[in-house]
Amino acid sequence: MEFTFYKLLHIIGVILFLGNITIGLFWMRIAVKTADAKILAHSLKGIIASDMIFTIPGVIFIATAGLMTAMVGLYPIMKTGWIVWSMTLFVLSGIAFIFKVSPLQKKMYALVSSSDSYDQTKFRSLYLAWNIWGMIALVLPIAAAVMMVLKVPI
Repeated sequence: MEFTFYKLLHIIGVILFLGNITIGLFWMRIAVKTADAKILAHSLKGIIASDMIFTIPGVIFIATAGLMTAMVGLYPIMKTGWIVWSMTLFVLSGIAFIFKVSPLQKKMYALVSSSDSYDQTKFRSLYLAWNIWGMIALVLPIAAAVMMVLKVPI
């Protein structure tokens, strides 16, 4: 029962984490098409808030429940390829988020929330970088999820 319970919490964390990152990219793409500073500010404010509500708890669930699942399941964490590589990709995703995605979100929000007229060229540049880093922060944990489910590499 313990193993299954921790595994369930781990999967819930993955759903929260990946779901929120995916939806954030989706809603931002829609907002950008409007080129409306108020819509962009509203969307960015929502994305930043949803990171606090869904992404961060997802990270906590993934990490703690994942480690507990491995320990209860008697998996040698550092000798199990799919666990080591999944953790590595997860950490790299976190680094991309902490050092690139989050600061870019804050810069974009500051730019569009300061007035109705904003520098669209500067915003587009920030958005392009945010989109690239956001995709990196999304693709890495998707690859980790694939490794976890398929248990590769051994």
